[in-house]
Amino acid sequence: MDIIGWIKRLGKGKEKSSLKQLKDKSYSSENKFDSRELAREKFVRSKQKLFEVNRWSELPELSAKFQIYNSHGKKKEKLKVHDYIKIELPLPSPNNWVYVTAIKNEDDFAEFTVSPSKDPTDRGELKKEIKHFFIDEATSTFKVTLEENTIKGFEIGKNEAVNNKGGSAGKRKLINTLIAEGAWAGFQKLQWKKLTKYFVHKIEINNKL
Repeated sequence: MDIIGWIKRLGKGKEKSSLKQLKDKSYSSENKFDSRELAREKFVRSKQKLFEVNRWSELPELSAKFQIYNSHGKKKEKLKVHDYIKIELPLPSPNNWVYVTAIKNEDDFAEFTVSPSKDPTDRGELKKEIKHFFIDEATSTFKVTLEENTIKGFEIGKNEAVNNKGGSAGKRKLINTLIAEGAWAGFQKLQWKKLTKYFVHKIEINNKL
C-alpha cells in the first residue's frame, strides 16, 4: 500500500501519543553444530556478519538497505561507536537514521546498540529533529553468542514508540505514525528474523552456503 493509501486508512492528520505506548520486541535464531570446534570456527564469521552492516542490504528477497556513516556524514565500511547508520525501507518513505551508542566484542559474544538519531549529512536542519519513526529513547541491540556448540543471533528492541510529538518529530509526525503502525509493523518481523538467521548461517547472501 502506498503512502496515500496509508493516509486514507489511518485518517489524515491523525497522531497518536507515543510516550504511553512503549514496547519491547525481540527476535532470535539459533543453529547447533556437530562440535564445539566447528561452532567456534563458524562464530568468527557470525561476528563478521554482525559488524558488516553495509552487507545486510544484500540479504535475499525483500530487505531494507543499510549504510554506515561517520559523524561528518561520510560513508564508511567499518562500524565504530559514534557512527551513524542510514536505513532505507523497501517502500516509499523518508530515510531513517540511528546512532551507534555501544559496541562489545568478546570471545563468546558480540553486540552493538543503536538509537534513533539526527541525519549527520544534514547541516541546515534543526539539530533536535530525529530522523526516525521511533523516539530517541528507543534502542535496538544486534547480538551474537556462542554457547557450547550453538550460535544464537538476536535483535532486541526496547522502548519502541512512535516519534510523532514535539520538535523531535519535526515535519514527520504523520509519516512516522504511518510507518511505525503500518508498514514497519508488518515488515519488522520479516526483516529481523531474516537477519538473525543470517547471523547463525541458516541463510546466506546470494544463496551462498
